[in-house]
Amino acid sequence: MALSRSSGVLLHPTSLPGPYGIGELGEHAYRFVDWLADAGQKYWQVMPLGQTGYGDSPYQSFSAFAGNPYLISLDTLVRDGLLNEADLTELPEFSDDRVDFGLQYVFRRAILARAFENFEKGEGAALRAELEAFRSAEEGWLTDYALYTAIKANHDGAAWNTWEKDIRTREPEALARWAELMARDMDRVVFEQFLFFRQWRALRQYAHGKGIHVIGDIPIFVALDSADAWANPAEFYFDEEGQPTVVAGVPPDYFSETGQLWGNPLYRWDRMGADGFRWWIRRFEGSLALYDVIRIDHFRGFDEYWEIPAGESTAVNGRWVKAPGHELFAAVKEALGDLPIIAEDLGLMTPGVHKLRDDVGFPGMAVLQFAFGSGEWNMNSFLPPNLKENQVVYTGTHDNDTTRGWWEKASDVEKRHAMEFIPDASDQNFAWRLTELAWSTRTVLAVVPMQDLLNLGSDARMNLPGTLGPHNWTWRARPEAFSAELARDLRAMTERNGR
Repeated sequence: MALSRSSGVLLHPTSLPGPYGIGELGEHAYRFVDWLADAGQKYWQVMPLGQTGYGDSPYQSFSAFAGNPYLISLDTLVRDGLLNEADLTELPEFSDDRVDFGLQYVFRRAILARAFENFEKGEGAALRAELEAFRSAEEGWLTDYALYTAIKANHDGAAWNTWEKDIRTREPEALARWAELMARDMDRVVFEQFLFFRQWRALRQYAHGKGIHVIGDIPIFVALDSADAWANPAEFYFDEEGQPTVVAGVPPDYFSETGQLWGNPLYRWDRMGADGFRWWIRRFEGSLALYDVIRIDHFRGFDEYWEIPAGESTAVNGRWVKAPGHELFAAVKEALGDLPIIAEDLGLMTPGVHKLRDDVGFPGMAVLQFAFGSGEWNMNSFLPPNLKENQVVYTGTHDNDTTRGWWEKASDVEKRHAMEFIPDASDQNFAWRLTELAWSTRTVLAVVPMQDLLNLGSDARMNLPGTLGPHNWTWRARPEAFSAELARDLRAMTERNGR
């Protein structure tokens, strides 16, 4: 689908309200879709929907293809006959404002295990044929993911590159032995993935019926501790022991004086190119099964990427290495046609990145929080008059402070520059007025985080890059946040600006 002048809201499903400690794909997700429609919006932007690991970042998931079982609606499982209402009466003391991922790990594993046991006993029989069809359709990634997840659990959650060498390096006899040993655990993993995809597809179809489409992320890299890295070792820079020789990150920048040491394994682009980038084509196909529009995170890495020797403690010591972005996207286009893609091209970009973005025709991004306070500030490419039609403008992203938080911490120079566009700016109105400024630009799409619509301060920030802070990824909205009054005001702003 081609983008047309429109707008949307960024809210990850984990941030939705609900009684079970984390946002789910159930009642409150459907209510949010209704609210978006009432507010005149056309897009719901989410972060990656995969299962998170250490640090809880959706950008470091255990699979580029799998969904997050934490998002499975438990009330829907009751309606499906897989759980009883009594199963959900004695609950932990969940917070309404924060996700406790440690508590979710314990609670969700137990409750989903109960649903699987009920399924094994014959409950939810109407779902059996549908599950087997899912297993067959997704076999290309699902079997490896199920085996990886089962073995990982058997090893108390240890990363695959610490397992015994025979299974770490995928020796055929070891794979067969573990598959036999873990058969029931693999079935449980398949069952959970089936539930996630069944619920997500139903929600997405409902959203389409309301005129809402989903923007979702592809992180450029996969996590080291992932089924993707374990199942496809030839596609990455690993040694004979299954250990990475170089890893990903970014050099020192606006966010960090020592850069960001992500630790993701780096692709063997030579090998990927030799087989026509088949893994990437499958990955884009998998993303299109989840999203209507794909936002590629760290698009720069398709032109050149920061390579850091394994074992470094920071990202300072590294080098830029050229990547085959043109060849990759040509292969993807040949296989899948023109795709609706947004390129995350923030940070220090080079002419090569701009050329790649423009050659493939993807809209880039602009963040209004970055527009104010720089040297020749009226030349800043993020200032509203300097934005382009083929761009997506944000007040801020999941990696930024909330807009109110930004304003409250802004320097005198930043505030003075911002007030060239918002003369009456204050703590109470700046987030809303910056949203209206985004909506008024010529960009094809404007997106605002839900926290900015609610004028929330830094406590509601989603992520602080380069940290493992206790509040990262945990923010949740309360039900009253999605008021009819806010929907009415946002619709009026949207219609006034022709979005």
